[in-house]
Amino acid sequence: MKIHEDVPIRMAATVMLVRDDEVSKDIEVFMMQRTLKAAFAGGLYVFPGGKLDDIDGGSHIEHLCDGLSDEEASGLLQIPSGGLAFWVAAIRECFEEAGVLLARDTKTGEYIRFDDADVAARFEAYRHEVHDGKLGMHELCEKESLRLATDAIEYVSHWITPVGEPRRFDTRFFLARAPQAQDPLHDDGETIASLWVSPNEALAMFKRGELAMMPPTVRNLEFLQPHRTADDALIAATNVGIPPAILPRIRVDSEGKVLGVVLPGEPGYDDLA
Repeated sequence: MKIHEDVPIRMAATVMLVRDDEVSKDIEVFMMQRTLKAAFAGGLYVFPGGKLDDIDGGSHIEHLCDGLSDEEASGLLQIPSGGLAFWVAAIRECFEEAGVLLARDTKTGEYIRFDDADVAARFEAYRHEVHDGKLGMHELCEKESLRLATDAIEYVSHWITPVGEPRRFDTRFFLARAPQAQDPLHDDGETIASLWVSPNEALAMFKRGELAMMPPTVRNLEFLQPHRTADDALIAATNVGIPPAILPRIRVDSEGKVLGVVLPGEPGYDDLA
């Protein structure tokens, strides 16, 4: 692997969708496998997410967000402004990649439901329009009388891609309960497989080499691991406070060949540039 310097950092957001499994009586999280052809994280299992778009932030969308202003969101992320765009991006990417829309009907105050075939077909068309940049989330909300459920999405961790990687992201990880009457799915484009899995089983599969994952994904599964219900996990998320930024470092040999990634707190981290 070649070491890349001066790579621009792109802002990104990803969301862990969780639910309670009535059979196992355990929490489950939705995961997708990225296409093997992907330029970044090809073949790895991830949560729905992606980079921020310019349209994710601004006054055109803030008034459609429940329980969270840009000032409040920016304070949680410890940035001057534009914080709400991370929540909006998490919702948009979740809708684009998994077909799950974290939004409420303004008339009922309940999450939009896709158990009606006509409604499901209509929103599937919207999903493709949003993905193709033909429809903004604010336009979708206004067209369908929806409000984004930004108040139900908890901020849990902050990871920055190591210096030296060919693509770098400053990613905020969020946690949300999956709405009822919405079934997540992968798009057979950017993602090629998907599953609901308990954090315990996902981590066991990772150790067996059955699920390939990046360190941030593993660490966030470990955050979910002690909790047996979605409610417990969400309560724990509210108690996280302001997560510290985690910046792994790349270890190379004398010839510049990459040997691996070292996380903060691991042996040798402080010795690396």
